Amino acid sequence: MAKKRKTSDAVKILHDRYIKNDPEMAGLIQEERERSNVAREIYTVRKKAGLTQAELAKQVGTTQSVISCLESADYNGHSLEMLRRIAHVLHCRVEVHIIPEDSNSYSHAG
Repeated sequence: MAKKRKTSDAVKILHDRYIKNDPEMAGLIQEERERSNVAREIYTVRKKAGLTQAELAKQVGTTQSVISCLESADYNGHSLEMLRRIAHVLHCRVEVHIIPEDSNSYSHAG
């Protein structure tokens, strides 16, 4: 009888235990990951530009507290228009990619 291998990878253990068979949980984690990525992008480009939150806010035409919220992974009110305004001020552009959850979901035309 083959001995069952145990993993010591904590992320895999947690995934297998709590997410693997729960599509709702997997969806919630994906949403959190997306929010975190947006917040991190805003923070990163602002810091690369050498701006404080208040300085960026002034150039974008909003308040420092709005920029603070946008840089928070817990914030879920990101708008494409605000992201475009921030990107414009920071000489960047916004790109949105919609990709299939499963590479077999559909085939690209063309």
